[in-house]
Amino acid sequence: QVQLVESGGGLVQAGGSLRLSCAASGRTFSRSAMGWFRQAPGKEREFVAAISWGGLTIHYADSVKGRFTISRDNAKNTVYLQMNSLKPEDTAVYYCAATKTGWSVYEYDYWGQGTQVTVSS
Repeated sequence: QVQLVESGGGLVQAGGSLRLSCAASGRTFSRSAMGWFRQAPGKEREFVAAISWGGLTIHYADSVKGRFTISRDNAKNTVYLQMNSLKPEDTAVYYCAATKTGWSVYEYDYWGQGTQVTVSS
C-alpha cells in the first residue's frame, strides 16, 4: 500500500521558517517526480514546488520562489520543503504528491493527507 506521510507543519510567526518532510512507503519513488501543493481555507489547491527523480529539474510557483526550497533523499524515500521568510498568506494545508514514474509538474498519482502550516502576523 502506497503511503505519503507529511510532517513538520505547525504555527510560526511571519518571517520564520519551517521544514516539511514527506516520507513515502509502499514502493520505491526513486524514478518518480515529487511535489508539494497547498490549500488555504476557501481556496483551491495550488502548486508549490516539484522536483524530478534525480533532483536536477525543479520548478516553483512564483509566489514561493526565493523563499522555499524543495529537495529529496531517494535513499530515504523522502522529499523536503524548506520554507523561509514565511508570510501569513502561506497559511494552508500542505500536501505531498508523487508520480508513479516520470516527470510532471502538476499531475500526480499519489497524495498525502496534508500537514497544517499557520503563519501568524
